Amino acid sequence: MVEIIEIGPERTAEVVALIHESFAGRPALDPPATAMAETEESVRPELEEHGGLLALIEGRPVGTLLFRRVGNLLGLRRVGVLPEVRHHGVAPQLAEKAAEVAEMRMCTGLVLEARQELPRTVRFWHRQGYFEVDAAGPRLQMVKMLPVTRKLATAEETRAMGASIGALLLPGDLVILNGELGAGKTTLTQGIAEGLNVRGPITSPTFVIARVHPSLGVGPSLVHVDAYRLGGAAELDDLDLDTDIESAVTVVEWGADVAESLAGSRLLIEMSRGADDVRTLHLTPVGRRWIDLELRGLGAALA
Repeated sequence: MVEIIEIGPERTAEVVALIHESFAGRPALDPPATAMAETEESVRPELEEHGGLLALIEGRPVGTLLFRRVGNLLGLRRVGVLPEVRHHGVAPQLAEKAAEVAEMRMCTGLVLEARQELPRTVRFWHRQGYFEVDAAGPRLQMVKMLPVTRKLATAEETRAMGASIGALLLPGDLVILNGELGAGKTTLTQGIAEGLNVRGPITSPTFVIARVHPSLGVGPSLVHVDAYRLGGAAELDDLDLDTDIESAVTVVEWGADVAESLAGSRLLIEMSRGADDVRTLHLTPVGRRWIDLELRGLGAALA
């Protein structure tokens, strides 16, 4: 069984040994990786200031990573797992624990650097929910934004949450809404429309697939799409809309696995309805657009 613990400078020697053993077998890179140059003198100050994680199996250290603060994000570096335990789920558990630490430290997300020459590593981080936001030569900057969760007891609270989201949206923004029937997707969209100040009424687009709601002021229009009966992203692209989605805000209900290709940055919203009729909203930002925005205050009074 894998145990993941937070550590400070008292475990410096073990961390350095793990970094060296974990990175020793990796292929030569250009420019070269610097992990093998780490010493107790270089690692101890980082552990003193930001801490790190240690993975243990039966008390034996088998994996590690170091933290650093990067603005509102928690940075991860020197993520290493011993070769003989790389199929024991150690790395995913380190990544999961790092996300928990980021949330406890009130960070909006996590950031790390990966090398394009190591495609398996890049794919691993994709599976953990990270996406590329920048590249400098072979180095990729990858970010995972933490979700915002709210309980919405009434339709009024759902619309209020939508209005707070709508007030942040800009032309070209994409919101993908998922959830079972009755979860509150259209009610949330009504709130988004209020925040955008667009012409109503906002109703379910099920029978027309898409509606365009022009702005009542100087802001973007709202394109409201129901993707339930669409066969994929190609059909979504073929919709004969009266406005360019690059100049509008697009909200796609039932949009999972259909609408992601419309924009590199998007808000993924999953809604569910409990037996007590309370709705739960999980909002996950994806893409560079959201990195510097503070989303934890959205609907904070409803938390």
